Amino acid sequence: MCGIVGILGQHEVAPTLVEALRRLEYRGYDSAGIATLNKGVLDRRRAVGKLINLSDLLVHDPLAGKVGIGHTRWATHGAPNLANTHPHRAGPVAVVHNGIIENYRELRLELAEQGIGHETDTDTETVALLTQLYLGQGLAPVEAARRTIDRLEGAYALLFLFDGEQDLLIAARKGSPLAIGHGVDEMFVGSDAIALAPMTDRVTYLEEGDIAVVTRSGATITDAAGQIIDRPVKTIRIGNTRVDKAGHKHFMAKEIAEQPTVIADALSHYLSSDGRDVSLPAGKLDFSRFDRLTLVACGTAYYACLTAKYWFEQLARLPVEVDIASEFRYREPPLSPQSGAVFVSQSGETADTLAALRYCAGKVDTILSVVNVDESSIARESDLALPIHAGAEIGVASTKAFTCQLTVLLLLALKAAKDRGTMTADAVEDMLAKLRGLPSAINAALELDEVFAQISRRLSEAEDALFLGRGLMYPLALEGALKLKEISYIHAEAYASGELKHGPIALIDKKMSVVVFAPRDPLFDKTVSNMQEVMARGGKVVLVTDHAGATDAGEGVWRTAVMPDIDAILAPILYAIPAQLLAYHTAVAKGTDVDQPRNLAKSVTVE
Repeated sequence: MCGIVGILGQHEVAPTLVEALRRLEYRGYDSAGIATLNKGVLDRRRAVGKLINLSDLLVHDPLAGKVGIGHTRWATHGAPNLANTHPHRAGPVAVVHNGIIENYRELRLELAEQGIGHETDTDTETVALLTQLYLGQGLAPVEAARRTIDRLEGAYALLFLFDGEQDLLIAARKGSPLAIGHGVDEMFVGSDAIALAPMTDRVTYLEEGDIAVVTRSGATITDAAGQIIDRPVKTIRIGNTRVDKAGHKHFMAKEIAEQPTVIADALSHYLSSDGRDVSLPAGKLDFSRFDRLTLVACGTAYYACLTAKYWFEQLARLPVEVDIASEFRYREPPLSPQSGAVFVSQSGETADTLAALRYCAGKVDTILSVVNVDESSIARESDLALPIHAGAEIGVASTKAFTCQLTVLLLLALKAAKDRGTMTADAVEDMLAKLRGLPSAINAALELDEVFAQISRRLSEAEDALFLGRGLMYPLALEGALKLKEISYIHAEAYASGELKHGPIALIDKKMSVVVFAPRDPLFDKTVSNMQEVMARGGKVVLVTDHAGATDAGEGVWRTAVMPDIDAILAPILYAIPAQLLAYHTAVAKGTDVDQPRNLAKSVTVE
């Protein structure tokens, strides 16, 4: 969840390190720091809070040097204070780290027995202290780092910088992603390609257990068995790493606005040339051989999976189990060798989802992944990886990645329906035609921005909110509540509408706002009955519906937002727009940090 960068350069690296950290700040923004070597002497600068604080510090107290490492932190061990801010230094070595060292307490005790104390609350400091110990025993930097890494348990991406070593960085990866960038007489290290894109488009992704000894002439990589190995150098698509707001006030606003374009792009990659069939770009996949599917994800991606469960079961008559990755991996469920497993992750590095995937390896027929990063760990370890083509998503609250995940999952459900004979080729073609019209419908929904802004100004005064939906709208209600919690800090819960009277209705009073997602579908009349129960108790109902629903809802609704008409199967993708806009405008009205909400980070690479 933290961001790491390292540079062996030909010019002063401090400004470039800070710029790379700016591109990684979505990974954590509790504190930030850099360390460099100037004429062989190690020094560092650190600041608590947003990266701008480090930038201000460097103006008044600059740091020279052509080799350096940097870090932006999401706190795990220890409060976000200066002492706990990376890089951590122990004598001649500085270390930055993403992940969790699980055995750091035991290592601390071992160090304490040798008279070596700690000054921070972090697990990372133990890595630096242990390396210092081995250096003091006469080991060279590379061997000291290797000896240290051999002692570590847990998940980590590590980067070491040594006093007096002007042409050396040591990188290690286990569980947390790390990439090596190749330049001309320069080398770079970063948590992901986004950080490296301004410096190079040639990247090597480290695999599990790899250690890289990096100099300006290249990188020597050894695998988990200690054998030197060649990892491929891949050319990244710079367009996928673009990081700017394009005139919008927030990244989230920009990413909401991009959804018609990115969904159209995703469709173009997965439809046949005539647009009449689903065409997977890599590998053959036949859903008729599966007796069931298991869908696994975390957070917003989990709600995408819950939506997909309705699609696969209704359209393809294929039983689906959906699980939260952090529960699935420890529940150790029995799996059918005739089943398929689908893992959904924006980053492709989500630690719990990756662990769940590894649990399924060898136990199911096929492992599929739906990811936004082609070269991510989850993508590389899947039998078939399906990119969602959303482009870089910087706002911590997922928007365009969610709707692109839904789009790709719906395409898979349609393919499954055709493979299993539950939909004819003509019926699939008809649904694909409707799907091609989805970007236009989303554009129309985005034109309701001011309607949702007005509703949100009132919603921002609430302390609590409920979200309701039935059928395909129930997972969307869960996503709407999550979005509101994430960026406005208003307590919000979501329920299947029919569950209201089984307990949650006790919460309803005149102060309670209740957002209801209810297009005029076969379940609409039942949802209206639930709305009436809310309004009878003074609750303020925000109804998000279509033209027919607005007409048939009856009196008493506090606010109604009328969405474009769309096929019920596609409604969850379209109705994600109001869920996002309500959260966005509520956060703006409250003055919270939309793109970097407190306590959160974009890429969750620790348990």
